[in-house]
Amino acid sequence: MACDHVDVLIVGAGLSGVGAACQLRRACPDKTYAALEARGAIGGTWDLFRYPGVRSDSDMFTLGYSFQPWTDPAAIAGGEQIRAYVRDTARKYGVDQHIRFHHRVLAAEWDSATARWTVRARREDTGEDVALTCGFLFACSGYYRYDAGYTPDFPGVGCYGGRLVHPQHWPADLDHTGRRVVVIGSGATAVTLVPALAERAAHVTMLQRSPTYVIALPSRDVLADAVRRWLPANAAYPVVRWKNVLVGTANFQLSRRAPKLVKRFLRRAAKSHLPAGYDVDRHFSPRYDPWDQRLCVVPDGDLFTALGAGRACVVTDRIDAFTPTGIRLASGVELAADIVVTATGLNLLALGGMTLTVDGRSVDLARTVAYKGMMLSDVPNFAMTIGYTNASWTLKADLVAAYVCRLLRHLDAAGQQIVTPLAPARGKLEPIIDLKSGYVLRSVEALPKQGASTPWRLHQNYARDVLLMRYGRLTDAGVRFSRAPQTPTTDRRDRARPAGTPAG
Repeated sequence: MACDHVDVLIVGAGLSGVGAACQLRRACPDKTYAALEARGAIGGTWDLFRYPGVRSDSDMFTLGYSFQPWTDPAAIAGGEQIRAYVRDTARKYGVDQHIRFHHRVLAAEWDSATARWTVRARREDTGEDVALTCGFLFACSGYYRYDAGYTPDFPGVGCYGGRLVHPQHWPADLDHTGRRVVVIGSGATAVTLVPALAERAAHVTMLQRSPTYVIALPSRDVLADAVRRWLPANAAYPVVRWKNVLVGTANFQLSRRAPKLVKRFLRRAAKSHLPAGYDVDRHFSPRYDPWDQRLCVVPDGDLFTALGAGRACVVTDRIDAFTPTGIRLASGVELAADIVVTATGLNLLALGGMTLTVDGRSVDLARTVAYKGMMLSDVPNFAMTIGYTNASWTLKADLVAAYVCRLLRHLDAAGQQIVTPLAPARGKLEPIIDLKSGYVLRSVEALPKQGASTPWRLHQNYARDVLLMRYGRLTDAGVRFSRAPQTPTTDRRDRARPAGTPAG
C-alpha cells in the first residue's frame, strides 16, 4: 500500500497547528502539506475545554495570530469566541481542507538515506492504522495530555456521594443551579470557574492548598478601542499587539529584578478589590515570587466581585479526606458540597505521545537539547511548538512557524534537503520549561533540555526572539545542512489527497 506523501506534515489542528498551516500557505505556497488531528474538530484546547466561563488567560491581541487581526471588542475572550476565531482563520486560508481528523499520530521514523519521515497514525473513528511520508515534520500538539487531567489520590474519595468533575471533561448535563460547589485548586482554571459557577450556584468555595497571584485587568483594552476608531484593523492590530508585548515584558522583567516590589503591588491590588478586613495574606499572598508560576488574570475583577458579594469564598487549607457529603479539612472543618470540581491541573505529554526514531535509533526526548526552542538535537527536519511561559503562547508559535518557512525556503535555495540541529559541546543543561508549577515539576525531566547560551537557550523574550528568529542567520554553529544520498521518487498519485481521505 503506497503512502501519501507531503512536503510538510503538521501534527495538531489547534491554535498552533492552524497558525502553522496558514503561514506555510502564505510563505511557501509551492509546498504540499497536511495536518493530522486526533480529535474530530479544529481548535485543540479551545474546542476540548467546555467548562463554565472558560476564557483566555492572555490578551487576545497577543494570543491572536500576527497575520489575522483580532477584531472582537473583548481583550480577554471566552472559549467560544476563540474557537470561532481559529476556525474562521482556517477557513479563510483554506487550511481546513488539509486537515485529517481522527488521526492520532503514534510514531515517526526518519530515514537519512531518503530524507523522509514515515509517520504512523491510528484512525480514532475506524481503528485503522495509516501511514504518511513527509520531508519535514512539524509537531504543533503542545505539551499537555488532553485525554486525562491530573487528579490527586484524595483519601476517601470513593465514599463521596456527590458529583465529582474534572474541568477538562466537563459533563454537558451538569446543572449546578442552586447547588453547593467546591472547586479544588487555585490556578487559572479555578479562578475562572468560581465566578462563572457563582452566578447560579447556591454558593461556591475555592479550596486551595496555597494561594496564587491574582490580578484584575479590564476585559476591554482602552488603547485598542481608541486606535480602532482611527485606523483600519490591519494597522491598529500590530500597534496594540506591540504595546501589550512591551508592557508584559516590562512586568516580567520587573518581577525578576524586584520581586519584593511586585509582591507588594500585587498584594495592594488584591486588597483594593476585596472587602475591608479580608485576610489577604492568607488567601492571596503566595510564598513564591511572581512569575515562578503564571499570574492568574481575572477580567474586570470578576473573582473579587463574587467574593465581595458573598456568592463565593476562598478557603486555604489541606484536605484530610472526602466524606459522604463533602470534604473534611486538616483544620477539622467540613465543607458541604453537592458538586466537587477538581481543578487540580493537567498532565504533561510531549509531542502528543508520538515517539521518534532516527535511522533506527529511538530518540529519548530527555536527552535532547532544544535549538532555538523549536528543534531537537540530532533530529533532522523536525520542529515543535512550545509557547512562552511568561506571555501568550501564540507569540512564540508565530515565530516558530515563520522560522520553519524560512528554513524550507533556505533548503530549496541552497540545494539542500536536510537540516539537523547539533547539541552544544559543553555547558550546563536545564529543563526547557522554567516554571515551578506542579504540573511542570511532575514531568519536566521527561522533556527536552535547554543550553546555557544562544541558540540553545530560551530567553522568554519576544522582542529578542523576533531578532533571532525572524531576522537572524539560519546558518550557525548549532545546525548542519546536508543532502540525502538517495532522492526518492514520488508518484503524483501519492501526493496529499483532500482532507479526510484515508491513506492507501
